[in-house]
Amino acid sequence: MDAFGPITIAAAAAALALLGVRGRKRLALSRAKHPSLTGHVRMAKRFAAQLPFYEYGEAEFAGVDGASEAVAARRRAGFARLSALYRERYAKTRALTEEAKAGISDLQFTGRYRVPFQFSRIVRENLSAGSFLQSASGVEVTDLDGNRLYDLTGSYGVNILGTDAYKACIQEGAGAVEALGPVLGALHPVVADNVRRLRAVSGMDEVSFHMSGTEAVMQAVRLAQYRTGRRRIVRFCGAYHGWWSDVQPGIGNPRPANDTLTLADMSERTLKVLATRRDIACVLVNPIQAMHPNGGAPSDGALVDSGRRAAFDRAAYADWLGRLRAVCTASGIVLIFDEVFVGFRLAPGGAQDYFGVRADLVTYGKTLGGGLPIGLLCGRHALMRRFREDRPGDICFARGTFNAHPYVMGAMNAFLRRLETPEVRALYADLDARWDARAAELNRRLEAEGLPVRVVNMSSIWTVLYTRPARYNWLLQYYLRLEGLALSWVGTGRLIFSLNYTDADIAAVTERFVAGARAMEADGWWAGPATTDKAIRRGVLREMIAVRWRGLRGRGGVAADAGNSPVPAE
Repeated sequence: MDAFGPITIAAAAAALALLGVRGRKRLALSRAKHPSLTGHVRMAKRFAAQLPFYEYGEAEFAGVDGASEAVAARRRAGFARLSALYRERYAKTRALTEEAKAGISDLQFTGRYRVPFQFSRIVRENLSAGSFLQSASGVEVTDLDGNRLYDLTGSYGVNILGTDAYKACIQEGAGAVEALGPVLGALHPVVADNVRRLRAVSGMDEVSFHMSGTEAVMQAVRLAQYRTGRRRIVRFCGAYHGWWSDVQPGIGNPRPANDTLTLADMSERTLKVLATRRDIACVLVNPIQAMHPNGGAPSDGALVDSGRRAAFDRAAYADWLGRLRAVCTASGIVLIFDEVFVGFRLAPGGAQDYFGVRADLVTYGKTLGGGLPIGLLCGRHALMRRFREDRPGDICFARGTFNAHPYVMGAMNAFLRRLETPEVRALYADLDARWDARAAELNRRLEAEGLPVRVVNMSSIWTVLYTRPARYNWLLQYYLRLEGLALSWVGTGRLIFSLNYTDADIAAVTERFVAGARAMEADGWWAGPATTDKAIRRGVLREMIAVRWRGLRGRGGVAADAGNSPVPAE
């Protein structure tokens, strides 16, 4: 018995030491997460699962912020005027949208989440402008009713050069591959020229073609795991890398992403975790996060107050990427730049050139297809190889029926050739200075008129901020639409301009934007009682708790709560 005593004590000490090491690692990982629900994806998912549905009825819709009856009456009159204008101005477009919506799940989703859910039904019934367009030219689009609008949607990031350029790319590309047509598997000779140009643009050795940005990111992560033999993925809080489960943990993903670590962006604690762990295969960076580090893509659907934040410091983010690059190199971690959204918008050489930092793997998409669907992965030889010379059965398989489709490759080639023309290069000359000045002029006009709205930009990507705490900021998108500005379903969260906007076009957009904000101010939506964003959020939380509590007690539930405002917001 005594002989085992020292052994038992030694084993216990070793176990405690091991637990101590693991505990320190766990603590370091926890501290590297952003202190928000976005930074704690499992907690966010649990919270979302408990979020109860309720909505405001007609009676309280215009006064949930505690506004006086006079202000609420002004708002009701303004809303009625908006509703009448929408029904008159967008009749054909909204009629076809209603007809098609029953068979298009995307329309059902985007229509429901354009505004905070408590207001959604009444807004859908009254302020739908429809989702169909019949033509596009220059920087304008035209709907089925003949309304011409300045396009601020950017086709989700695809439209960098202007719609006319992409029409030409598609036409030229189709002509170049017409003799082969839609023959798949074999490659059209234009692919060889695309590869040569892509290697020059990306600074990488090899290229892998895919059909979407999500697919390209999937393959980048799989190859990083395959080549390093590690399983963990690091993504940064709030960053979007497609909708597949491993890079979209938390809300919106019905499956757990157990190998994914969500860490804080621009954090020394994150660098410490990356420097000390040996199970991390790759780090994913989406450069658009430089505009709102640790925050999700801004959307009016989540705009319950005026708490949206954004700012862009190019030098600070470049410095962060440089330090991240150094840590990844020292730790054998694959650094992946996801440039699906920003690629070729910030610079002809993409975000790598713009920030002066080189990645190990880079994904592209959207605009690169010249107007057609595309996803692309570029990387170093050592990381792109999908097989092992010494183990022929050990492979990382990835193929797709439509990868390198001849027509897509033709349109891509036309786009890549355009990037080298003097006309397109001129669009990039003094790019940041030009777009910064345009945003500054809009802010000057808004401030001069005392309107509680400002814009922040990252080159030609803008987001709208609100300077006065309010519950109705999400309504601005509908006033802007009436002024002839087309926004995507995220509303004022992200305005995306094509680079072919002239100074005259921007001047017209500025006038219309100010007019829309002025009309919203006149209708009283920013005239609520003095409050704070914190008080607004607390008020909404109390409403949710009251609804949830009634549901747990079995008195009402969703159906009974519809149309009621359980607790007035502060």
